[in-house]
Amino acid sequence: MDNLMNTLGQQSRSAAQQLGQLETTQKDDCLLQMAEDLENNTAVILTANQQDLCRAKDNGISDPMIDRLRLNDERIKEMAEGIRQVAALPDPIGVVEKMWRTEDQLMIGQQRVPLGVIGIIFESRPNVTTDAASLCFKSGNAVILRGGKEAFHSNQALVELLQKTLCNCQLNPAMIQFVSDISHDVANEMMRLNDYLDVLIPRGGAGLIQRVKSNATVPVIETGTGNNHVYVDSAAQLDMALNIVKNAKVQRPSVCNAIETLLVHEEIAAEFLPLIEKELTSLVTLRGNAQALKHLKQADLATEADWSTEFLDYILAIKVVASIEEAIEHINHYNSKHSEAIVTDNYQNGQKFLKEVDAAAVYINASTRFTDGFKFGFGAEIGISTQKLHARGPMGLEQLTSSKYIIYGDGQVRE
Repeated sequence: MDNLMNTLGQQSRSAAQQLGQLETTQKDDCLLQMAEDLENNTAVILTANQQDLCRAKDNGISDPMIDRLRLNDERIKEMAEGIRQVAALPDPIGVVEKMWRTEDQLMIGQQRVPLGVIGIIFESRPNVTTDAASLCFKSGNAVILRGGKEAFHSNQALVELLQKTLCNCQLNPAMIQFVSDISHDVANEMMRLNDYLDVLIPRGGAGLIQRVKSNATVPVIETGTGNNHVYVDSAAQLDMALNIVKNAKVQRPSVCNAIETLLVHEEIAAEFLPLIEKELTSLVTLRGNAQALKHLKQADLATEADWSTEFLDYILAIKVVASIEEAIEHINHYNSKHSEAIVTDNYQNGQKFLKEVDAAAVYINASTRFTDGFKFGFGAEIGISTQKLHARGPMGLEQLTSSKYIIYGDGQVRE
């Protein structure tokens, strides 16, 4: 176990030094080739993915979680397009963001540099493999990927294709590496790979993230779970609210930017909740507080645990609130600081929500499903950071860099 992770670490450290020196055109040309090679090998990827899907069904994994795992022609094209978008983005490495002259006549600049070697531990979704690999590569970082057992064959096939492309580009395949041992012991060893990893990024459910936070000795960027809310204000357009809630809950309930709780102002509850029930009950199990149940015919009484649960399923908790203040208080108490939305035509209420809600992404009159590096124009994302140090929100190229100060002198010495 130690030998495996140490070997991967040593290889990644060496590869990172080479990668950090590449010209932007070299990186972009190789990324474009990666995208083309993915599409040209769709059949290989889908064969591997089918192995994972069959195992998942045999193990009784829920339909929404299987959807996270499933690849098809369209999703592979989206993965390839994500890589192309990363290639098209400006390269942050080497950029001098600002420069100034001190009273000692030193010219000091702040320059973007790679983090070095990034470790990523993630679950279920094979697209994380290509998103993470392309972003790390473009930002000059070597990456060690450790995916979950559910997507093992898919991830392995994807990394093998990416490494083959690196070789064809005359680059070190260790720039993108895959941990082939999916045991918890090896994952724990990766969390303590201080000699080689500059940062570790967990991407998955609450259990995984908590385990990494508790066991890791390397620096961690926490990508959070998504216990997200939509608050429908008394001044909301109900048709708009209905569309936003349905999209945020139903379009893909197994992802971290879907909502888990709907908050509704009491002044519109009698009109709006029957509309929600009519729209969603064929798909979604509703759980409401006592006030919500007065306006719902097919809902169970919500428990305290429901307010803090990331269901990742066709379940929606509903709470009727007396004011925007109560809605904000509820959100800040129970949310995971990921994505929150208000639907309102009241400008002051919208601005109050933006100012007072503590989350990485806060929306007025739009679905939380847009919290995504691809949709934010980052090409792809390494994850959604819910912490406040170093990075917050969708993590793209710039968030995978650090900075160093470069100083130009003319023989100065300090007196």
